[in-house]
Amino acid sequence: MRIGVLTGGGDCPGLNAVIRAVAKSLIHHGHCEVVGILDGFEGLMGDAPRTRPLGWGDVSGILHIGGTILGTSNSANPLKDDATLAQVGRNVRALGLDGVVAIGGDGTMSIAHGLRAVGLNAVGVPKTIDNDIAHCERSFGFDTAVATATDALRRIESTAYSHHRVMIVETMGRHAGWLALESGIASAADVILLPEIDYGLEAVIARCRAREQRQRYTIVCIGEGAKERGGSLTVRERVEYSPDPVRLGGVGHVLRERLQPHLKSEVRATVLGHVQRGGDPTPFDRVLATRFGHHAARLVIEGRFGRMVTLQGGRIGSVAIADVANTQRTVPPDHELLAMARDIGVCLGE
Repeated sequence: MRIGVLTGGGDCPGLNAVIRAVAKSLIHHGHCEVVGILDGFEGLMGDAPRTRPLGWGDVSGILHIGGTILGTSNSANPLKDDATLAQVGRNVRALGLDGVVAIGGDGTMSIAHGLRAVGLNAVGVPKTIDNDIAHCERSFGFDTAVATATDALRRIESTAYSHHRVMIVETMGRHAGWLALESGIASAADVILLPEIDYGLEAVIARCRAREQRQRYTIVCIGEGAKERGGSLTVRERVEYSPDPVRLGGVGHVLRERLQPHLKSEVRATVLGHVQRGGDPTPFDRVLATRFGHHAARLVIEGRFGRMVTLQGGRIGSVAIADVANTQRTVPPDHELLAMARDIGVCLGE
């Protein structure tokens, strides 16, 4: 078989570990030829496909390296019109692909599902620092992002207590609060605000005022998709034709402006941004990404296309890509981490 591999959506620690595991498993166990598709689905959308070979030596020594050797795009959408879709079909046939391993988030899975229309068989590998892919309890890249955000929060705390400030730290995560929740708990944040729970400004003010009287500083961790009760999302920009056209960001600065008139302490906001996507993956993510890549290769070899690799109950398995497309996994209201946070005195803005 001749199998393509691509990485779609935002970059993420662990992508190269997946590419390595997929290619080596397909070459060694499946006796396949492996082709890397450059810059995600964008590599299939032009007048001619853009690819590179993925032989054994091409994927050696990349396990620990962040980013993706194939490049990626979070704005390429081959489903945007019939002409583009038809061109993708021609490129797939020109490459002689028997299938493709698509590594990405819910947007990538939605596109992979839609490309069945031009005969592209796909196996999906879930990738996101947001940890928001349906039917998958832990995606690679998330552990690294939590570690990065936690380190940033701890460093900001030293400034907070030195200057007696309220320090707001905004994490990524889009409409899911997993990253803010876990990094907030890991860094002992005093206030954690999530997209799943609209916060009351008065509750946040009350917590900050109480800490002004005691510790004299407050750490607030807020997910980019959080919003005040009765308010709206903070949109940074809109990108035409992107599978995810609405880009969030800046809610930390909005909260700072709302809080400052009510507090004696100076309020500062820091948006962590893309630093959360970068850097080498943690050992946990390297192992998880390798497990995902290996299982994806096994699905290809067995001819089980239309499936996405998952982790459920600590075990690697798979689900239909159709069940993942256009869905998200958010923090449920009865999740144990929320109950624990409340019990140890963390303010969730309620």
